[in-house]
Amino acid sequence: MSRVPAAHSRTDVPADVDAVTEAVLTASRLLVAVSARSIAAAGEAITLPQFRLLVILHSRGPLKHAALAELLGVTPSTASRMVDRLVAVDMVARQGNPSSRREVVLELTREGARIVRLVTNRRRREIAKIVENMPENARHGLIDVLTAFAEAGGEPPAGTTADAGWG
Repeated sequence: MSRVPAAHSRTDVPADVDAVTEAVLTASRLLVAVSARSIAAAGEAITLPQFRLLVILHSRGPLKHAALAELLGVTPSTASRMVDRLVAVDMVARQGNPSSRREVVLELTREGARIVRLVTNRRRREIAKIVENMPENARHGLIDVLTAFAEAGGEPPAGTTADAGWG
């Protein structure tokens, strides 16, 4: 049965979709908190949206500015400001596109890749502790469900990089 309070239910969405949406929203609060703590523990002065930019470049490889803005769901000017800040701290580099001299491609620097690995490893440890606290029977379907959720949202699997075919 749906645990969604009537005030939150929408009549234009099937009850199972609404219930799953509420459960994912609740879980996302926890995941955002885990993310924020892992970034803060890295000791770097970057924001969660800036870290998301680093992760996109890490998982997809070098990208044109417009493609990056689209993947971030922000305007090109917002993406440009984010990139400027990350270039200033040597986490992102601008390179000329080998196929077109007029285009600029954005790519992760070694420092940017180091930060992604550091934060991801901290996040992985904290998530593992949470999963260990779950009842065993609740863990069984979680892999398939979360994999389907990530795929539906267009997110490459964790641990993939452009070198692994996500160019």
